[in-house]
Amino acid sequence: MLSRFYREIIGLIVAAFMLYFPYEWCKFRHEDEKIYGLKWFLTSKSKRDVIIALALTLIPLSVITFYWPYEWGGRGLKHPDFFQALDYLGGGIAAAFIEETFFRGFIQTLSVKKFGVYVGIFLTSLIFALSHLIVISGWLRFATFFPGLVMGILRHRGGSVMPSIIYHALCNVWAVWLAPVP
Repeated sequence: MLSRFYREIIGLIVAAFMLYFPYEWCKFRHEDEKIYGLKWFLTSKSKRDVIIALALTLIPLSVITFYWPYEWGGRGLKHPDFFQALDYLGGGIAAAFIEETFFRGFIQTLSVKKFGVYVGIFLTSLIFALSHLIVISGWLRFATFFPGLVMGILRHRGGSVMPSIIYHALCNVWAVWLAPVP
């Protein structure tokens, strides 16, 4: 098994690839970054969409979390201490920028071009969820498929990855404060 140092170096390389490759792809192909949603902007419509998406997903999830069955990892598991929470928050917010740039900006754009909007968003969400199984396996990690669908819709409707980045980051913040740590 790799030491923590090498795992972190590999993670840094993967993160740099996911963040910068889509922009290099655009340069190489002489395509406008806006096509891939890589020019970050928010419209009043996309701000409203993010607020609605957060309300429709995080409010019910918060209620569920309070009654989370022990067998699924609820009640009785520890929540992070202050410094762990800061570490998770920083990682979760960085992950939102990195993952949305790669999955919603790059992969989703190519998938939508090839298969259409609905199939493209579905496939991107599936790949996104499967990628979360690489580091930690378990059925709950695959549940990232569903917020992936929401982020895909936000990216598609907003024309930019910025709405999906905001949604993703706020979901990660929610997970640090309300979801138990397995």
